[in-house]
Amino acid sequence: MKTMVYVDAFNLYYGAVKETSYKWLDLQALCQIMLFPDNEIVGFKYFTALVQPFPGKENQPVRQQIYFRALKTIPSLDIVTGYYLSHDVMMPLVNPEKGKNRFVKVIKTEEKGSDVNIATHLLIDAFDNVYDCAVLISGDSDLTLPVQMVRNRFDKKVGVLNPQKRPCKSLKTNANFYKHIRESALRRSQFPEELCDEHGIFHKPSTW
Repeated sequence: MKTMVYVDAFNLYYGAVKETSYKWLDLQALCQIMLFPDNEIVGFKYFTALVQPFPGKENQPVRQQIYFRALKTIPSLDIVTGYYLSHDVMMPLVNPEKGKNRFVKVIKTEEKGSDVNIATHLLIDAFDNVYDCAVLISGDSDLTLPVQMVRNRFDKKVGVLNPQKRPCKSLKTNANFYKHIRESALRRSQFPEELCDEHGIFHKPSTW
């Protein structure tokens, strides 16, 4: 069964790997563990946004680019980028001190474009008969409608690998199969600490 894997990187990162030692994640190895034997993976699409060097996190873009190099060692993997939008907003404090300002100005950063990009690629690839089965790595209920359309309009199978700790009922209801990504699978799906590509040898970021 020709299978395309669509990765919601933001959802995967914040749902499963942030604050863990599993950031050096090999998506191909993960899918080989999580999917069924008859799923022949023909490609991956990794949807993300380019991070910005915020104060105190100046090395984030460097680590992201190193991870992109690791991902590109996976055959037939494409990285599709959206963007981050940052702006100042006033937000209420959880426990403001009596008689003091209840609000504080913060920098709010939002990822833009990835949900639309995932939905678009899911539908266009179904129309072009790229796959028999689409596997979505996400727990975002906003993707329920394109999952329904892929199944009902194009008669394709859809599987969901949910990285979130809580189940997504709408995706679970509308997918042909649904699995939660286990910590043991993440642990077993790490790239080697040293990799090599056409540019030479590179290593897992030391802070990971």
